[in-house]
Amino acid sequence: MPLSEHEQRLLDQLEQQLHETDPKFASALGNDRARTLSTRHIVFGVLISIVGILVLLLGVGIQQIVVGVLGFLVMGVGVYVATVRKGTVKTPASDDGAKVGKAKSGFMSNLEERWDERRRGE
Repeated sequence: MPLSEHEQRLLDQLEQQLHETDPKFASALGNDRARTLSTRHIVFGVLISIVGILVLLLGVGIQQIVVGVLGFLVMGVGVYVATVRKGTVKTPASDDGAKVGKAKSGFMSNLEERWDERRRGE
């Protein structure tokens, strides 16, 4: 069931107050796309890990420790690539003094734009 206009305004006001009083907590609660795992990273990481396993097995098969260690390191890089999250994105300074932040989702961005328009009286 959708929120009424009054309920939506109250929710927007509460969210704005939360962002003003405790921005760290507000960003932790937000659904921030910058903190999500990337499917592309997972696929590349798994492929790199498979190559690492193959190199490790090759090193064991030909009894070369250096090749085995290299395969193990490649596997570690693959796991790192698969689990790394997208980085933070710097945004230009806004009117209210915020200088740097994480990229906001489209939903949150739209809510903030609507809130700013209401405060300016547009």
